Amino acid sequence: MSRYSALVRRLGRQRWFAALGRRLAPLDGRLYRLTGGRWSVIGRQVLPQLLLTTTGRKSGLPRTHPLLYATDGDAYVVVGSNWGQAHHPAWSVNLLADPQARVTLGEREFAVRATLTMGANRDRLWQMVQQIWPGYDDYATRADGREIRIFRLTTD
Repeated sequence: MSRYSALVRRLGRQRWFAALGRRLAPLDGRLYRLTGGRWSVIGRQVLPQLLLTTTGRKSGLPRTHPLLYATDGDAYVVVGSNWGQAHHPAWSVNLLADPQARVTLGEREFAVRATLTMGANRDRLWQMVQQIWPGYDDYATRADGREIRIFRLTTD
């Protein structure tokens, strides 16, 4: 792991970093799209990122969010940490209403189906995603008692 990567992971545990991340996420999504996934605000080589496009449960419109991910076999694993806020992120509520979504990974785009993980499988994946982003543990502490959702995204 590079020094920069280690620094980003350490800073990611700070409240101010989460607040900044929430504000930069829309810019990060646009930058990712414009560069075909080659660039992100933090740096794509530091953290694995994808764009997840869900269907808004109220609006019916596509909603795209940049997310960190892990892989579990053929599946992509995403975490609804919402930067440690007390409420679930809208994209996770959208997936519960309609599990069909799209993933953009680099310049590839493909359909996925989301499954909310539970029990021992969720616990296993929680350990996995913390290896990528140790800040998730801090986010869980700040989330005011809500269990952070973890989804497996499988290709159709």
